[in-house]
Amino acid sequence: QVQLVESGGGLVQAGGSLKLSCAASGRTLSQYAVGWFRRAPGQEREFVATTIGPYTRSDYADSVKGRFTISRDNAKNTVSLQMNRLKPEDTAVYYCAIGPPMTAVPGAAFGYHSWGQGTQVTVSS
Repeated sequence: QVQLVESGGGLVQAGGSLKLSCAASGRTLSQYAVGWFRRAPGQEREFVATTIGPYTRSDYADSVKGRFTISRDNAKNTVSLQMNRLKPEDTAVYYCAIGPPMTAVPGAAFGYHSWGQGTQVTVSS
């Protein structure tokens, strides 16, 4: 049974940075696609970023391109999301998820089968 735990959330001013981490137990993350999603209050869950495939290709939502970077640390069995130049609209609960290494729909939640509990990110203006 896999367990995913997100950490690194918090309160930050607009323009600031946070680094989220997704740690796994029971699975080796390098063998999976790992995605980050977020859900803002009253809104649908939305795709943020993913790292997929044997060559760790990364994809990003247009809203975070150039500001967020997803990366793997295979030695620590973690996947991080470095978030820079944060905006108030980035405020949400952020979730990591794992799926097949070449998930056919990396930008969709149904492409992933296991999820963490989430970590809150709040960006003040």
